[in-house]
Parts: sequence; structure tokens; C-alpha cells
Amino acid sequence: MTEHPTSFPYLTCMLLSPVVGLTILLFLKEEWDFLIKAVSLVSAGLSLALAIFTFVAYDKTLGGLQFVEKYEWVKTFGITYFVGVEGLNAPLLLLTGIVIFTGVLTMWELKNRVKEYFIFMLALVTGVFGVFMTYDMFFFFLFYEIAVVPMYILILIWGSTRKEYAAMKLTLYLMAGSGLIIPGILLLYSTSGLFTFNMVLLHGVKFSPWIQKVAFVMMFFGFGVLAAVWPFHTWSPVGHVAAPTAVSMLHAGVLMKLGSFAILRVAMYLCPEGFVYWKQLMAFLATAGIVYGVFVGLAQTDLKYVIGYSSVSHMGIVCLGLATGTVDGLNGSLFQMFAHGIMTALFFSAVGYIYDRTHTRDIHELGGLSKIMPVASAFFITAALCGAGVPGMASFWAELLVFIAAVKVYPVQGLLAIAALVVGALFALRVVQTSFFNEPNPKFMHFEDVSPFLGLPRMILIGTLIFFGFFPQVMVSLIKTAVVPFIQGM
Repeated sequence: MTEHPTSFPYLTCMLLSPVVGLTILLFLKEEWDFLIKAVSLVSAGLSLALAIFTFVAYDKTLGGLQFVEKYEWVKTFGITYFVGVEGLNAPLLLLTGIVIFTGVLTMWELKNRVKEYFIFMLALVTGVFGVFMTYDMFFFFLFYEIAVVPMYILILIWGSTRKEYAAMKLTLYLMAGSGLIIPGILLLYSTSGLFTFNMVLLHGVKFSPWIQKVAFVMMFFGFGVLAAVWPFHTWSPVGHVAAPTAVSMLHAGVLMKLGSFAILRVAMYLCPEGFVYWKQLMAFLATAGIVYGVFVGLAQTDLKYVIGYSSVSHMGIVCLGLATGTVDGLNGSLFQMFAHGIMTALFFSAVGYIYDRTHTRDIHELGGLSKIMPVASAFFITAALCGAGVPGMASFWAELLVFIAAVKVYPVQGLLAIAALVVGALFALRVVQTSFFNEPNPKFMHFEDVSPFLGLPRMILIGTLIFFGFFPQVMVSLIKTAVVPFIQGM
């Protein structure tokens, strides 16, 4: 992989922006609510600005790894601070920047323990940025753990609906996943002969087939827990429901993508023969997740549970795209990570506003909410249309690419997945009709609609979905610069 160093540490600044923000928050008084939120917003805004810059400034004709920063950290163990941007991670850095910025705005009305909330939220997003930009397996796992640990506290303190159970279940599942990831990483590290965690260097090592098979399956299931790979997904819908609004946005919008990205970046990249051996299993589990998520979602009446099981189904599409091992499949999979992240952030942001007013998420109780809060309803309906794969939305192109590849490589699984998502789209329309277009509930008649300021984060998310829906080539052309050499390297 060609590396192009940078003269200015853009990625380090992106990584440290939330760190500086949370450090400042430590010295602010708890009662300074507005200042705490303003500092959080500025630090998130700086990260977003840098993520947009790296996305736009990436030279597609030059390709390779750009904005590279590389510094030896512990030479004895081959640990290096090594970050960079390519077509695989540039969309996900942009996704993270958008979700954290809109997440801070979404929680502007928070009154309970504001300081601690934003400290943990900024710590979480620091880990996410680190995972997406690093090319050293030691730092990759370190940032991975930094990203998932704050979820326990955020759900336990600020969550609702069986929050203790949800926080503990999430933590235990992710700890079990980490218990598989560490041996897989150490197996590659110790058998490479290079004694380095540098993934670019390890990619040049020809590991024996059995080592690749063992390491791949360990890392696939380890990272797959966070990606909600069926049947290790059960922590996810429960966690979605219990988490506060912005944490649900980060949880579904970004954290689940850490798992799928890690399968691609670490497992598939370093163990291509292991991938070839296990890809049929990947495709089977992905299809099972798609079908399962749709049909279990049919039985839900809580809007957050509906979105939670929808996320399991849509993450199955991501995994199915990866399992094809084709250019279209990987292009669609990465595009789906981005599109689904924005879509679920919009879903949970919309539901959060509705729940804060009505104190219910039951689709039958909400009734004709569009007649009372038309703008808030429009946000949810837009997300539902995107989830249903309506043309003009980003997810349409992502799913189309994955299904084209899946039908070619796995005809049965591809057709099953398409059929399941048709059912899911019909169900999404039924949820919209029941919640927003029936007779309005009289007890909600006095509620006010979304103000322009509170509507801003939702409009940013909608604008992103529509922009990449109408101009998908902006995303696909960037992803493709990395996918083609990635597959050739495998």
C-alpha cells in the first residue's frame, strides 16, 4: 500500500479534538450547563470539519494511504502510532463526525448530570475515531476498547427501560468478543516473524492456511459481536432501547460499524485464505440476520425496538456484502455502513424528541402524530423511507450494490435477503401509518413541534442522506479507490 505522509497532523487533530474538549469539561463547574454544551459542540465541530476536509481533499487519482502520520511508540514490541486515510475509512470518519456533532445538538435539552454525560460521550467518540484511522493492531484494539467501555456508564446512568440489564448484557457480550479478538491478534503477531503490529507490514506476510483459518474465525466472531452478527446480536436491540437518545445514535450509527469495519480491515485484510474458507458461513449468518431482524421486528410495538431489530437486519446487509468478496459487494457494504449510520442516527434523534414530549414509544398510542407535530413526524418518516430503500436516499444505492453482488455470488441468500427486506419495507410503512396518520391522541394535542434550533441536527442528517442519494458517485468513487487494490491484495 502506497503511503503519502502529511505535513500537518490533520488526523491527530481530529482524534484530539474530543480529548481536548473533555479535558476542558473536567475543569468546568457542573452548573455551567450552557458552557459545557458549547465546549462539547465546538470540539465535536472541529472533528467534523477535519473529517469533511479529509473526505473532500483525498486525492482519488493518487490513491493509497494519505494524510499518513507514523511515529514509533514502543520499538521493542513493534508498536507504532500509525494513522492514515484511504477509501475504506474516509466515509466512516465522516460518518463519525456527523453523528457526534448532531448527537451533541440533539442532547441540548439534557438537564441531568450534564458534565459527566458529555465527558463520557467525547471519550467514546475518541475511541471511534482512533479505530477508523489507525493501522497498528495494538492501537486498533486499544481504541476499540476505549470506544465500547463508556457505553456501560452512559446507559446505566442516563438510560431507561431496564437500563441495568441492558448495560450489563452489552458489556458482557462485548467482553466475550474481546476475549476472541486478543488471541487472534496475538496469533498473527507471534507467527509473523516480524514482531510488529503494523497491519501494512503484516499484510505482506504469507501466514500458513491453518493460522489464517483460526485467526479469521476468532476475529470474525469477536468483532462480529459488536457488528450484531446473528446469533450474537441480542445485546443490540436491548441496548438501543435503554440508551439515551444521542447514545443510541452513536450506538447504532457508529459503534456497530466498528465491528464490521474491523472484520474488513483486520480479519479479511490479514487472513485472505481464512476469509475464503469461512465466507460461506459469513453469508449464511448475514442472511439469517437479515431475515431474523425483519420478522422479529414485525412483532414489535415500541418504536426503539422496531429500529433496533431493523438495525440487526441492515447490518446483515453489510456482512453479506463483505462475504461476497467482490468490488460491488465491498463498495455496497461500506456505503451501507455510512448510509445506515446516518439513517439510524436520524431515527433515534426523531424518536428521542417524540418520547421526551409524549413519554411513550408505543406505535398504537402515538396515533396521528403528524397532525400535532408534523415536523418531528417528518423526520421519522424520512428515516423510514430511507430504511425501506426508497430511490433518492443513500441506502438505496448501497443496498442495490450489495444485492447485485449477492445474487451473483450467493443466489439463494441474495434472493432471500431481498424478499425479507420487501417485507420489512411494508412493515415500516405500516408503522408510519399507525404512529403518524391515524386519529390523533387527544392527550398529545397541546405539544409543540420541533423548534428550528432543535430541528437543525435532524436536518443535517436528512441533507446528508439526500445528498448521497442523488450523488452516490461521490461516495462510491472514493470507496472504489481502496476496494479494487484491497481485493487484488487478497
